[in-house]
Parts: sequence; C-alpha cells; structure tokens
Amino acid sequence: MSNKVQSSWNPYVAGGLVGLLAIASVLISSLLINKPEYLGTSTTFVRCAGMIEQTVNPDFVANNAYYQKEKIKIDWQMLFVLGIFIGALGASLASKTFSVVPVPSIWEKRFGKNILKRSVGAFAGGAIAIFGVRLAGGCPSGHGLSGMMQLSVSGIVAMAGFMGGGFLTAYLVYKTKKGEV
Repeated sequence: MSNKVQSSWNPYVAGGLVGLLAIASVLISSLLINKPEYLGTSTTFVRCAGMIEQTVNPDFVANNAYYQKEKIKIDWQMLFVLGIFIGALGASLASKTFSVVPVPSIWEKRFGKNILKRSVGAFAGGAIAIFGVRLAGGCPSGHGLSGMMQLSVSGIVAMAGFMGGGFLTAYLVYKTKKGEV
C-alpha cells in the first residue's frame, strides 16, 4: 500500500458531488422558504462590501437602490462561501498539502519573484473579474453551474464567455516565446 497523498479529486466525482449539491440547494430552499435558491457567490461579496461600507457611511447604504433590493444580511449563501473557505482549508490540512505560496512558480517564471508585482497583478485581476461578474449579473458558479443546470441560454452564453475570457487571458499572460518551454 502506498503512502502517497492524493492531491486532487477525480474530476468526475467532484463534478457529480457539485451537481448533487446544486440539486439539494434548490430542493431544500424550495421546501423551507418556497423559493428555489441556486448556487452562486458573487452576491455574497457585494453584501460583505455593503456590511463594511455600512460601518463607514450608513446613510449611503440605506439610500442605495442596490442595497434596498439586495438586503445586507448573513444568509445561507454567505455561509456557503465561508464553508468553501473552511472546507478547502480543512482538506488541505488533512491531506498535508497546505502551503503559503506568495509567488506561484508559473508567475515567477514569467514575471519574476517580486511579491509586490504579483500582489498588484492579483488585485487588478480581481477588480476586473468582480466588475465583469457584476456586469454579467452573476459569477461563473451562478451562471455556469446553476444556469447550465437549468439549460438556460444566458447561463450557457455566460459560461462560454467566462471560459473564453479565461483561456484568452491565460494565453496572453503566460504564453511562451519561441524556443521557451
């Protein structure tokens, strides 16, 4: 018997479990609150920003049309996001694969070891991503998992856009020059 630690799940098993989770979220929410709730995370980040902003400028938040529609609250979706973090941390600790990597090797190979450059790049990428997510009206998990689960045309188109944009960005940022490996 090998002592080798498996560092990843079989993608078919993981995909099947995510599908079951998506179905469970719709069934349970339909039974408990008479309204289907679909997997997604981007609204949680906006609500968290609203919670922070409420401590600084409560009048702005109270009069903001978005926050009047999307109430600032701790709900199942926020707990879902927290669970993603706790689950990932727990899994990495249990499998002894947890590590802190300030500059990933693929970034280092292309752009060097500068942590500040990596941090600025990550922040800029995150800002562009959240802008796109809000512009699209949801995140890849919301559109991709929940939208495609319902065979929604907008979900399929959004997911194709997310994937295409990701592939193009990865190609442009990490493409190799002739002769490089």
